[in-house]
Amino acid sequence: MRPLKSSLVVQLAAALVTAYLRPTLATLRWRHINRQIPEAVWAKGDPVILCLWHQTIPISAPTWPAKDGAQELQVLISRSKDGEFIAQVMERLGFGSIRGSSKKSSDSGKNKNGEQAFREMVRFLAAGKAVAVTPDGPRGPALEMQKGVAALARLTGAPVLMVGIAADPCLHLDTWDRTIIPLPFGRAAMVWGGPYHARREDDPDALTAQWTEILRDLDRQAMLAAQQH
Repeated sequence: MRPLKSSLVVQLAAALVTAYLRPTLATLRWRHINRQIPEAVWAKGDPVILCLWHQTIPISAPTWPAKDGAQELQVLISRSKDGEFIAQVMERLGFGSIRGSSKKSSDSGKNKNGEQAFREMVRFLAAGKAVAVTPDGPRGPALEMQKGVAALARLTGAPVLMVGIAADPCLHLDTWDRTIIPLPFGRAAMVWGGPYHARREDDPDALTAQWTEILRDLDRQAMLAAQQH
């Protein structure tokens, strides 16, 4: 039996991970590149879609500081036990979650949880708020964007911000996405791109391929920036 099948273990693990991450993130020496991009969005108060790779979730909290006037943000997280663990960690770090799933119902073949989560994101954006999406989650392939972000951007007209995040030194877990765990007193960087816009007539496949390369490049830039400063 996998440890995270137990709700009690999920709660304990989330508490322990948060107890490690909160002080560790506070010790990192951050380098910010293109910080004016999110600051302009925060100042206008417009709805926005935030994209970052799944592996960077443990170091993602500093990208969206409420104290700097950033809009309320909800994070799209799967309904799996692993997703419940991530949701509890993010809640302890100050972020709410919208719960979805990539699994289809065995009866209808429809992704009911995913459809419900998509509608919730549309409503949240319509209220002028922000949603964060890891477009290669919840199970990969790693660093390969799925079509959901393009679909959400085309439907809502909300701009898309992308951020590459890296820490050095760090640990990489033996997971499908090679999850990044920062080490205390290390160097870190975030590199912003955007805002990117999608029109209804845009080809979602072409948009997804283009945005995949942009987010990969931002991630590479973040790693170099973390190593060099």
